[in-house]
Amino acid sequence: MDAAPTVRIVADAGALAAEAAALVIERASSAVAERGRFMLALSGGATPQATYARLAESAGRGQMAWEQTWIFFGDERCVPVDHPESNYRTAAETLLSKVPIPPAQVCRMRGEIDPEDAAVAYARALSDAFGTRRGEMPRFDLILLGFGVDGHTASLFPGSPALKEIFRPVAAVHAAAAAIPQRLTLTYPVLNAARCVAFLGSGAEKAKVVKAMLGEGALLPATMVRPTHGTLLWLLDAAAAALLTLPA
Repeated sequence: MDAAPTVRIVADAGALAAEAAALVIERASSAVAERGRFMLALSGGATPQATYARLAESAGRGQMAWEQTWIFFGDERCVPVDHPESNYRTAAETLLSKVPIPPAQVCRMRGEIDPEDAAVAYARALSDAFGTRRGEMPRFDLILLGFGVDGHTASLFPGSPALKEIFRPVAAVHAAAAAIPQRLTLTYPVLNAARCVAFLGSGAEKAKVVKAMLGEGALLPATMVRPTHGTLLWLLDAAAAALLTLPA
């Protein structure tokens, strides 16, 4: 049964970062207690960076079991690892270089090589890390996602053939409207196998698409993320949620 979304609205971008960081810490603690490790997929984009900075602060560092944490990525732009638009570079600068996570437990998408080869390599890396068998999807403890004003999430864009993928966990995609069109992305079978998926949304520019997706039920890529046996959260600041009318 698909998860019904839970919507949490906080005052501003700072409060959103604090809420999201608290969620990561909470999910990490539960995962380590129950299964001995925490499997986390990070989002790209601007909104999560404040969350990563929170986790990198001394308080966040002390509450996370970094030695039992494995880091993955929901998507990546096909650029060199030191490129300003690299999701890995952003995460490394804001979080990964500041916390005691073993380097071998950070699994990046290789945006600098042929995209199809990179997708196959990442699928293999997921299988190795999760110990999954052929045809079995990895089950993340938490996947953080953002969304665009067009309703895309990860690198799953409206009209993309990747929206129909049911077998491959990772796809190479071409997003014609994006500044860097060649991308790598996790697919719905992986996103919907997660124990928890959390969308992070901040800013007035997101208000119309939030209303379309959550208030009017428009079928856009982000709304097709529906964990089958997990929790679905939308964490929004007041500006992003300004046009929503939620049940009392």
